[in-house]
Amino acid sequence: MSEVFTVPIRGTACLRRARVPAALLPPSLAGTDLSALVPVDIEFENGTLLSITPAGSQPPTCGDYSYDLDGGLVLPTLVDMHTHLDKGHISPRQPNPDGTFMGALTAVGADRAANWTAEDVRARMEFSLRCAFAHGTSLIRTHLDSIPPQESISWPVFQEVRADWRERIDLQAACLFGIDRLDADDGFLTAIADRVASAQGVLGAVTYMVPRLDEHLDAMMRAASDRGLDLDFHADETGDSTARSLRHIAEAAIRTGFEGRIVVGHCCSLARQEPEEIDRTLDLVARAGLGIVSLPMCNMYLQDRQAGRTPRWRGVTLLHEMKARGIPVAVSSDNTRDPFYAYGDLDLVEVYTQATRILQLDHPVGDWIRTVTTTPAELLGRPAHGRLREGAPANLVVFRARDWSELLARPSGPRTVLRAGRSIDRTLPDYRELDALLAVRPKVLAGVA
Repeated sequence: MSEVFTVPIRGTACLRRARVPAALLPPSLAGTDLSALVPVDIEFENGTLLSITPAGSQPPTCGDYSYDLDGGLVLPTLVDMHTHLDKGHISPRQPNPDGTFMGALTAVGADRAANWTAEDVRARMEFSLRCAFAHGTSLIRTHLDSIPPQESISWPVFQEVRADWRERIDLQAACLFGIDRLDADDGFLTAIADRVASAQGVLGAVTYMVPRLDEHLDAMMRAASDRGLDLDFHADETGDSTARSLRHIAEAAIRTGFEGRIVVGHCCSLARQEPEEIDRTLDLVARAGLGIVSLPMCNMYLQDRQAGRTPRWRGVTLLHEMKARGIPVAVSSDNTRDPFYAYGDLDLVEVYTQATRILQLDHPVGDWIRTVTTTPAELLGRPAHGRLREGAPANLVVFRARDWSELLARPSGPRTVLRAGRSIDRTLPDYRELDALLAVRPKVLAGVA
């Protein structure tokens, strides 16, 4: 095995005979086949990438710090654009009683009301970020439940955590509330938009087919435009074919002329609709310039779940059809060990592996690796992440696996993460660290949303 997996790298090295996806390289190296794995030598000094050249084209200049990867894959650090750090790891304290979406809503509401103090939220966020960092993620967007009074707790905690982690993970946050809240609280949108703006966050909501949906979407787009904010929606996380808020979001973006970035997550019900409705919606999505993020592990866990019955569909949206229209698409972790998804570890290699299997992102693999690298980085307004380029920090994930077959068959295989060219400690936090925190049981369950 290459020394790169056993000897710490300290900022200066040459990684010889690496293989990098063409889709993540500059055009001069990528060639015309974006599905190819390109043999390259990667040289960095004092944490900065000096050169990426065809393998063997020039002698290494790093002396004793030269490592032969023998064809091992190298990726840039990864981008997780849809997570819920505030919910993470509450399953042991408040499990989903039946694994359904409604069960998750009720369980999270109960736990939030009983336990989400600043100390509780921060401890669970920190645990999650340590996992993500160890796995090789460098950019994360989290959604924060922003139903009063929780927003007054979670947003200040997030801002503190973001500052503490700024050298390790670039953090963003989007507010989250049901859009029907705007029916009864005229001052809520102004208040939450102001809070989000003061935290340099993103305005977001869960959209439903409520009577005033278009009115509320227009109001959110005005609020975001007035404050220079981007938008990030949860939409149509259901198998109900009449749930069509994705189309309404696209129409609102076109109608209002919204100029910021808009991301929409889930969009599950699209897969249950008639071809004519799908085409109409996707044409509008492409015209509006929306980005779509699928959450395949969470959606397979929740969707079409009925006790004693095998699920009949996968619960994911139409990424192939979207990509064919030029719509930017990504996949992400979503929830982690909470009532919406009882598993997960914020490991984007696992997410990409499962997405490949669930959504059939293979035969050919093509450039689908962009769904956890360049595409989410661009959708989050951080285009320097998720790609390899000279002059950038040497933030790399190095694998023993030599091709997609080996990586996707054994995603837990040997992996080294380099940040600014230095090997990090990949020891994952022990779940026992959360024992005292999660021993607190919620006081209520029924009737809490």
